[in-house]
Amino acid sequence: MSGRVVTLGETMALLRAEDGGSLAHVDRLRIGVGGAESNVAVGLARLGCDVAWLGRVGADGLGDRVIRELRGEGIDVIGVVDAEAPTGLMIKEHAATDSARPVVYYRTGSAGSRLSAEDLEALGIPDAALLHVTGITPALSESARDAVLTAIGIATDAGVPVSFDVNHRASLWTDRDPVETYRAIAGSSTIVFAGLDEARLLVGDGLDAAAAAEAIAALGPSQVVIKLGPDGCTALIDGERFDVPAIAVQVVDTVGAGDAFVAGYLAELLAGLPAEDRLATAVTTGALACTSPGDWEGFPRRDQLGHLEQASDTVIR
Repeated sequence: MSGRVVTLGETMALLRAEDGGSLAHVDRLRIGVGGAESNVAVGLARLGCDVAWLGRVGADGLGDRVIRELRGEGIDVIGVVDAEAPTGLMIKEHAATDSARPVVYYRTGSAGSRLSAEDLEALGIPDAALLHVTGITPALSESARDAVLTAIGIATDAGVPVSFDVNHRASLWTDRDPVETYRAIAGSSTIVFAGLDEARLLVGDGLDAAAAAEAIAALGPSQVVIKLGPDGCTALIDGERFDVPAIAVQVVDTVGAGDAFVAGYLAELLAGLPAEDRLATAVTTGALACTSPGDWEGFPRRDQLGHLEQASDTVIR
């Protein structure tokens, strides 16, 4: 399988505190961008894949930055500029305590949440090799949910495989139950990625990774990958189980590691490699993502995959 990967979702501006401590006291922030789907797009582009991302941004400087950064990574950006809503914003701090919120979002009513099915035509889903979606976008608004479900319907009708990373964000579902939506998307997908807690959300509490993968596979997907962080991953691919350990690295920032993992797996799927090679690359890209700050800045290029030094006792996903 080869060709273009297409994806859609919200990418926000990212303000990251340079120093430790609460946002009440830090005085320096760095500006970047981040979003689950565009993170995966960056990871794929760096591994040599053809990829397009669709999303809405505001008619503001932060929206300009989102489009510029993603295009700079070689992504075909289909950015709808919305003059009636701002670009979403997230702020990250180096919390002094575990009880502090390390990421704060300002995305209610954002341009990204106004994504709609009418925006999809330019994405070219029927001609794609793969559609990638997450559980974040359907949580943003009814129109965004409709866009995701419509995109999946177009892909299914055209015989285009669908990749789904659950990527559950409880704060986005405070007034709704996500399970029905997640199960419907999983049932229409070829590939499902989930953390263990996310998998249990779909198919029931108390299951271990292998049992959860089997239960999700019963919904329809032929490839299910349970991301286990420091324990690597467990996968059920075309009926065969795989258990792959994590790689030890010196951790700087784990944000984005799951997206890098997904990109690594999908890149090797597009290259036609067998399941064990897809998973090996996935744990490698996930590990390398943790060695740099930022959502995607540490994602590796193809020629960097063999350079990972396993010199730390700290294990990541």
